[in-house]
Amino acid sequence: MFSPVAKALWGHYKRHPFQIVLVWLGLTLGIALLVGVMGVNQQARESYRQGEQLFSNPFPYRIRHQQPAMKVPQAFYIDLRRAGFSQCVPMDQHRVVTDDNRDYEIVGIDPVAMMSSFKVRATADRQVQMLSLMQPPYPIMVGEQLAYYMGVEDGQFLKLDNGKSIGPLRVVEEERVRGPRMIADMAVIRDLYPSAGLSAILCAEMSHERLNQLAAELPPALQLEHNQSETLEPLTDAFHLNLFAMGMLAFVVGLFIFYQAMSLSLTQRQPLVGLLRQAGVSGTQLTQALLLELLGWIVLGLIGGNLLGLVLAQQLLPSVAETLNNLYGANVSLEVAWHWQWGLASLAIAMCGCLLSCGWPLIRLIKTQPARLSTHMALVRFSGREFAWQAFFSCLFIAAAWGVFQLPHGQLAGFVLIAFILIASALVMPFLLWQLFRSLGLLVRSARLRWFFSDAAASLSYRGVASMAFMLALASNIGMETMVGSFRSTTQVWLDQRLAADIYVRPSMNVAPRIAQWLEKRDDVRQVWWQWRKELPTDEGTLQVVSIGGTQQEQEALSIKVAIPEYWQKLHHQRAVLVSESLALKRGWQPGQHINLPSPINERWQIAGIYYDYGNPYGQIMMSHKRWQTLWPQNGQVGLAVHLKPGTDSMDVMKAIGERFRLPPERVRNNVELMAQAMRVFDRTFIITATLGKLTLFVAVCGLFFATVAGEVSRQRQFALLRCMGMTGRELALLGGGQLLLIGLLTSIIALPLGLILAQLLIDVVLKYSFGWTMPVQYFPFEYLTSLGSALVVLLAAGAWPVWRLVKRSAILSLREAF
Repeated sequence: MFSPVAKALWGHYKRHPFQIVLVWLGLTLGIALLVGVMGVNQQARESYRQGEQLFSNPFPYRIRHQQPAMKVPQAFYIDLRRAGFSQCVPMDQHRVVTDDNRDYEIVGIDPVAMMSSFKVRATADRQVQMLSLMQPPYPIMVGEQLAYYMGVEDGQFLKLDNGKSIGPLRVVEEERVRGPRMIADMAVIRDLYPSAGLSAILCAEMSHERLNQLAAELPPALQLEHNQSETLEPLTDAFHLNLFAMGMLAFVVGLFIFYQAMSLSLTQRQPLVGLLRQAGVSGTQLTQALLLELLGWIVLGLIGGNLLGLVLAQQLLPSVAETLNNLYGANVSLEVAWHWQWGLASLAIAMCGCLLSCGWPLIRLIKTQPARLSTHMALVRFSGREFAWQAFFSCLFIAAAWGVFQLPHGQLAGFVLIAFILIASALVMPFLLWQLFRSLGLLVRSARLRWFFSDAAASLSYRGVASMAFMLALASNIGMETMVGSFRSTTQVWLDQRLAADIYVRPSMNVAPRIAQWLEKRDDVRQVWWQWRKELPTDEGTLQVVSIGGTQQEQEALSIKVAIPEYWQKLHHQRAVLVSESLALKRGWQPGQHINLPSPINERWQIAGIYYDYGNPYGQIMMSHKRWQTLWPQNGQVGLAVHLKPGTDSMDVMKAIGERFRLPPERVRNNVELMAQAMRVFDRTFIITATLGKLTLFVAVCGLFFATVAGEVSRQRQFALLRCMGMTGRELALLGGGQLLLIGLLTSIIALPLGLILAQLLIDVVLKYSFGWTMPVQYFPFEYLTSLGSALVVLLAAGAWPVWRLVKRSAILSLREAF
């Protein structure tokens, strides 16, 4: 008995093939976006734990200068090799900017030293390939994934913004060149950036005794670091959590579409189920057949979603790796392999989501009396009742959101609050549209308009949930656009204020006084600011301590959020400090409060004020030069900010500084270059967020389109009757497209304020407690109109095309086929 029942139920998809696409699309794309984000996050975290790798060989230790701007002397590396540390290899890192204003990391190595450090002897072809780096034409190795991301091919030359060309590029296996960087011989790096010293010395695994010997060899200015997992993971947690939240949003949008498709499919089979029940089929047999169908959809969605998710992760990873490299110095591998954890997590989430989305439609179908299931108007009656229940549950979610808002704010509470508001808005929207269309259908006098609104109300039975998904995706895009735009504008204003000097120099401590004296004697230099910097390890993480002078211009360059009266005088003449916003928020500090700081700063420092410090992942305090020299006389990382007189060419002064004191270009920068680099990093940081937002909106538009196609095909009889009554095909197409356009317009009217509320919450709650930054919300009407307008044009075409496809055929033939 089971087989005939299953065949009868599953035969529905032969008559409605578009529903196959709709069901598969919602679940598969939702899972794909979630799995893609999970893959990116997991790959990044694995790279943190593995540490530095070159040519598949791990280098868990690195020797660096205590001042990030300074190099490791090459003579020290030679001494290490003579002392027998063959497992240590040199590395020199730089960033090159191409002629299309994209910058990439290039790493210089010693191929011979690299080969001697291998644990497993390299194959002959790999030895030849590595040694070829030292021979003309001095090729540059680039991994397959980075080459694809850059849009370059094997043998191609890379043109830089300064007119030089480097290459030829050699595209190799991803495992050989790990991460978003290119690898070249050290001589190529020296030709591009003439300077002495190394960025770091990488060291492979060694015994504890040997490690102690290495530490004993280090001069005072150098430090030995273990792999950066413990440092990087806390810094990047907020970044990865935000990515996962975007992935979950995409999955929820896909789940709404899946629910819409299954609900429509089950509703259209109501008459068939009623006939089967009247013929003696039990509810248990129907439940088994429908659950087996649901299980089949889950399996298809999991297979397709995991495959597409792996492809998506491969496409997104280069952008994420580049962002993490720019922000935190993390080197993330660009090679993604499928992990069983993704499949297990996607299975659990898909099962829970499908049970939540299909549980009620299945129960409603099985429990309803067979006589009622056989009536065609049950669809509309059920929809109205369901919309009312959805509105009721929306009120519960609003009450829950209000309760969460009263709790102490935090990152998790912020995401829960946003989720409750989005769900409440989505649930109530179909009820509002249904009531509006029903009321307009009763008020208007024109017969066609009455049919238009009444039919639009009835169409919400198969368009309602898809329009909910569309509204969520649109509101999320508006919210993210507003948040990113506000963040970018605020950061740009903050950088304009902070980068008040014309030239920034990062010299060594020994050279800095001579540079400052030489600059102060020049007629084209107005003044020189000093800044000292030091990092102190604490139980709560790294604390940055910086110094500041007492001039009026230095005060104006600070962006103060809140301060006590006469904070500037107290900073320089009393035991007081300024605190960065993120540190104050993390510790719960307020202006005027007395705090204890780690040694040697010690106790009883008054907080004179709190200042904005965007982009810094560490907590920071600022003290006067006088206090700094008391604590660390002529010690720490030093920087000079040079102010030129009006009309002076900064490039000439920079060239003179570099030539006289033999400073490499990366240690002498002008404010225009620093500003451009900072904004490039900012824009790349949010590429991944914008991409996920557009993909989510694409999924929602596709879902609404296929829901309309499936619904209009099932209403072929109505359109055939209307055509026989005298309506032209063009009128029907306009009415069909107009309905979807009206639904989209009303959805957009709801989505716009919801998106602005979402942006406010993202800035005031999520961004604040994830990174410790606050900023004013700014609005971008042109971007909103562009997003809404393009989405509505797509919806107009999506609504008109199914009807136009039906009415192109003969009215009599369509009527005959419909009965």
